Amino acid sequence: MNENILIVEDEEALRMTLGDRLRSEGYMVDFASDGEEGKEKATQLPFDLIILDIMLPRRSGLDICMDIRRAGLATPILLLTARGQTSDKVVGFKLGADDYVTKPFDTLELMARIEALLRRVPTKATAAPQTEQNIYQFGPIIVDVKGTQVTRNGIRVYLTAREFELLQYFIEHRGVTLSRDELLREVWGHETGTFTRTVDVHVASLRQKLEQVPKRPEIIVTIPGLGYKFQA
Repeated sequence: MNENILIVEDEEALRMTLGDRLRSEGYMVDFASDGEEGKEKATQLPFDLIILDIMLPRRSGLDICMDIRRAGLATPILLLTARGQTSDKVVGFKLGADDYVTKPFDTLELMARIEALLRRVPTKATAAPQTEQNIYQFGPIIVDVKGTQVTRNGIRVYLTAREFELLQYFIEHRGVTLSRDELLREVWGHETGTFTRTVDVHVASLRQKLEQVPKRPEIIVTIPGLGYKFQA
């Protein structure tokens, strides 16, 4: 296991405790204690996962999340949020975060979320070569599953790890109406009833990136009262 994880957290005790746990599991760990340091490391150094607290001195975690995506990086981002910060979770997803854990959190749950995010993004060492069976095309959009790459009209479309997995799930279930509960369970690994706007926010982001007219979607359509259907 050679995954490199960045922890951006201003609470020293939490930073050290989490760092020790991750190292004991075989991960390499780097730290940043404020928003400015976090931004520099997250956008300039290679990481396989970024654990990002929202409430940080000098620069907020949401700003860092936006900086990472604007830099064209698809590194998975796991937000650490305080209880009651529902609006921050929504904003975080819109800015490109992949998942969140609410403080105080259970360490086992956090480790499970970390492992799930890392499994969804092949490392450079394990990424398989492209094969025709793993390339899907619908209109001007090409999805290379093995290469975890999407292009639209020949131009690279940057998706977060979670957006890519959601798109892949839609493609694999083309023509099937998928409920929010099923998507939360199969894509996020969450139990039914967990912050269901998560799905809506990610679908909206995919539409912005893939649909010709996002407000009149033709690829991922809403089935009122039931969920979503991929019909490209």
